[in-house]
Amino acid sequence: MRKTLIVIGAGMESIPILKKAQKMGLHVLAVDANPQAPGFAFAHEPVIGCVYTPEITVAALTLWSKKGGKPQGVICAAVDAPGTVAAVADHFGLNAVSMETARLATDKIAMKDRFRKRGIPIPWYREIFSAEELTRIIAERRETMVLKPVDSRGARGVLRLVYDSPEMPDPQWAFKYSRKKSPSGRVMVEKHLDGPQVSTEGFVVNEQLFCPGFSDRNYEFLDRFAPNIIENGGDLPSFLPQDMQQAVKELSGQAAMALGIENSMFKGDMVVHEGKPYVIEMAARLSGGYFCSHEIPWNTGVDFVGTAIRLALGETPAPEDMIPSFQKGVAQRYIFPKPGKVISIEGVEKAKQMDGIHMMEIRTAVGEMISPATSHPARAGVVMARAATRAEAVIRVKAAIDAIKIITA
Repeated sequence: MRKTLIVIGAGMESIPILKKAQKMGLHVLAVDANPQAPGFAFAHEPVIGCVYTPEITVAALTLWSKKGGKPQGVICAAVDAPGTVAAVADHFGLNAVSMETARLATDKIAMKDRFRKRGIPIPWYREIFSAEELTRIIAERRETMVLKPVDSRGARGVLRLVYDSPEMPDPQWAFKYSRKKSPSGRVMVEKHLDGPQVSTEGFVVNEQLFCPGFSDRNYEFLDRFAPNIIENGGDLPSFLPQDMQQAVKELSGQAAMALGIENSMFKGDMVVHEGKPYVIEMAARLSGGYFCSHEIPWNTGVDFVGTAIRLALGETPAPEDMIPSFQKGVAQRYIFPKPGKVISIEGVEKAKQMDGIHMMEIRTAVGEMISPATSHPARAGVVMARAATRAEAVIRVKAAIDAIKIITA
């Protein structure tokens, strides 16, 4: 009898995880609140639940199980929903992060408090409760700060406040803006650490660290989208020296274990500041943006999603399955049209035919409105290139991006 895997999330970026699970011979349930979620087409059974409301999803899956269904694993795909995964796992007795680990991974103040107690290097931070408190901290610290919701995702409500800059937003506006993007109405501020930023993704298996995912994050548009902080893809392999890469990977593992992650995956947002690695945030889930499903396998040969699924099923992957066998070039970039109504989309087929372009997704259509980019979901498309080297992959992806014209008016 086939094992059953519950996949929390059935959006566009969940499709590679759903397809992989089917390829592995599993019976796949996909859970989403949207009856038209595109991922449902790649699952054996759709379940209408709620990715971010554990009790609704548990109730929906309980009804499903009363018909004779019995799951062997649960995982979330391209959604920051470890709390729902943990609740489902607790209800059905499955392998996943604990409810406490999920809480720490989605409450940035609780996360930073845990890191501080465990001696994990992190930026200075503080939860704040008023615009006046923010104004006072800026005046006292006299340095660039990052303001963000305690519990948002996808860079929603995240602002970079450059000290003594004429472009720095009014603290009253900034506080209200950030708080509005928080489901719980909580806001925090932390020191902005200059330096290369890195996305890591890996596993903790029997207290042993495996970190095949390592990408240099691209923030070339910090000024263009200021004060919002919008990432524009990334490049692999990293330009950082091997000893620094190893230090970042080890710190990622320490941070994951500090949150209680064991026999599961983690995703780290890291920065190298003045020659030392720091943790910005740590997630207890698979990444979005096709990092786990496309970039890591293309860069390293590691079947990251397959390994994560096996862990969710309670299996123990072989160590060699989590160690890179090569380092090839991969580059990812997003499409940012001018705000307005889309009147034409040109150059897509030309870009698809270019050397090394292995993935392209246009997320808008003629007649739709392009809003100003204030968070990651606002990106209108994504392109990924592969090559023997990082430099060549970057050249290829930039050529494709330049060929695509989304005209707005």
